[in-house]
Amino acid sequence: MPGKKKISVIALDPRAGESYKSDIAQLFADAADISVFSMLDGSAAGVLDRADLFVASTDAYGSPEELMRHIPIDSQTMAVEVSFRWSELRRLKELPAGSRVLFVNMTQTMAREAIAQLEQFGVTHIQWIPFYPGAPEVPDVHIAVTPDELRYVPPGMETVIDLGQRVCTSGMMIEIALRLGLESLLEGPAFQRYAQEVATSNYSFDRMFARSIRLESQFHILMESLEDGVVGVNEKGEIFACSRHAEEMTLVSAPLIQGRRCEEVFPYIPFAQCMQGRRTLPAKAVKVGGVNLSVEVVPVIRQNACIGAFALLQRFNDVEARQSELRSQLFHKGHYAKYGFADVVGRSEAIVKTKETLSRMARSESPVLLIGETGTGKELFAHAVHQASLRSDGPFVPINVAAFPENLLESELFGYEEGAFTGAKKGGRPGLFELAHRGTLFLDEVEGMSPALQIKLLRALQEREVMRVGGNRIIHVDVRIVAATNESLEGKVREGSFRRDLYYRLSTLPALIPPLTERGDDMFLLTEHFRRELGGSFRLTEPVKDFFRRHAWPGNIRELRNAVEYFIYTGHEDIGLEDLPPTLFLSGSAALRHGASPDLEAVEPSDAFHFLLSRLYDASEAGTPMGRESLLKQAREAHIPLSQREVRDILADMAAQGLVRVSRGRGGSRLTPKGRARWEMVQNKED
Repeated sequence: MPGKKKISVIALDPRAGESYKSDIAQLFADAADISVFSMLDGSAAGVLDRADLFVASTDAYGSPEELMRHIPIDSQTMAVEVSFRWSELRRLKELPAGSRVLFVNMTQTMAREAIAQLEQFGVTHIQWIPFYPGAPEVPDVHIAVTPDELRYVPPGMETVIDLGQRVCTSGMMIEIALRLGLESLLEGPAFQRYAQEVATSNYSFDRMFARSIRLESQFHILMESLEDGVVGVNEKGEIFACSRHAEEMTLVSAPLIQGRRCEEVFPYIPFAQCMQGRRTLPAKAVKVGGVNLSVEVVPVIRQNACIGAFALLQRFNDVEARQSELRSQLFHKGHYAKYGFADVVGRSEAIVKTKETLSRMARSESPVLLIGETGTGKELFAHAVHQASLRSDGPFVPINVAAFPENLLESELFGYEEGAFTGAKKGGRPGLFELAHRGTLFLDEVEGMSPALQIKLLRALQEREVMRVGGNRIIHVDVRIVAATNESLEGKVREGSFRRDLYYRLSTLPALIPPLTERGDDMFLLTEHFRRELGGSFRLTEPVKDFFRRHAWPGNIRELRNAVEYFIYTGHEDIGLEDLPPTLFLSGSAALRHGASPDLEAVEPSDAFHFLLSRLYDASEAGTPMGRESLLKQAREAHIPLSQREVRDILADMAAQGLVRVSRGRGGSRLTPKGRARWEMVQNKED
């Protein structure tokens, strides 16, 4: 059937996969083709064909990262969520109170997870004992319960209750419909019957509605399950929905306001502004009837047209007060911006331009991506951006993403609830997103984030909401992101290790932090700054200054600071070449230091070398010099993967061979007669 969606179900066991397919087909068989892949039968090996949606069980591949290796890049994925039928739960509740009962499943993890779910649904009057292949025998137990895994039930059981394969939750079905644009199917009797048969927690509805309001879902039962107040208007600005909680908060009666213009009833809710601008209006505080409310307005976009909007209303309750208390504590723990742009030392054109650009960017609410080599001061600029922003009164929370293993990073970013994992703190702990609420979260070395966490970060940025590990409550957050990287994220996107959609989300306002070698005599201003900071007393001799100018500084400002600290402990007032730390001679300047140059002519030039030589030759023909930035720009346009440092190093090689003259400042580089002859010789060889 033309126009059908394609759903791929991935499971560990083929029987489980077929069961999930059967559940999904009850609602979506007419609108989607459903395929099943399994690890145990080998059908899920390799890279699967593209589908509109991949629905995978958590045990299929063992980890989200492994899943991403088996599906096309940028595929839409979601997890299988299973539950029990109410009819089966009623059977279990008939068991005698205090009975010891085996729950039999394929693995220990699966057995314990199912037991936890049964207890969540109120089956707590019996003592559950997980049983699985390899588990020790349990004496004096005569009752076994299993989800269609009779093969693992130990012999001799007097009573065996087969619950059948667990079924997909109604929440999962709603998520499939919303992801595929098939929400109209949820209004039919088939979904209503399905939802009534399957046991469902309140949380699933909370989460589903948090999504559905952005996709025009108008299920009043979901609205009433939310603690937030909800008001909906159509494209004409007429009120068509007002939840019970919204009535209580705004002191109105829903039946009396149906069909009325929104500005007549809710003049403090900017529905018209939201629909005209076709963008979400962030939460703002209003006072209604002496009560402070937070109001967020979300447009409903369908086929590129705004067809209405929803308002989310929240009271400033004890939770908000607790969050404010925690944010206040952050300042006492040092989570605030310690530096401003005035603390950035330097007068070079490169650093002045960077400061001016970032000062303007700071006033925006858009994410900033700081790009620069290691040691260039990216965190210093992150502090400065926050301090110059409209969020300067809020917290500044930094985290080095690459310093945490994946499981720990997730709990750091999103927090966790009590009992979420072994060692979880009593009472749980808020994550950095919560702590950075109404402030800035600085993600350093963001390129080190795993694919699975990239997905969760993208969702947090898109939805402006998080959920703690082990939790079941959506937490709204208002956070500005500043990220930093010392690698090419574009390259990581091309190789598939970094999500394209997350890259574009983070790089709304990119800024390049110049390396120390492009900052001219700033290195001497920084040397003096570090000398005073460390309480030292010394002077650099001219040979050392000349060495500094020629040194590659791969560690940038951090390497320079280390050198200054080393000078303090030499005990010498005048620092000569003999006082240089040995690490400087190991980091790229040895050839220059000894006054020797390598036999560069003996080395076969690279494609990049030839490319730059050709561009310099063209510039020479035109009688104009060519600067590094122009060369770098042309290389990128020609898809030649060159960094600023590589361009600089190649030009240095050319200068050492006498092929170019490199001028300081804006003078650019010019081919020498030897350089022109070299290029013409290359061309003659190719011809």
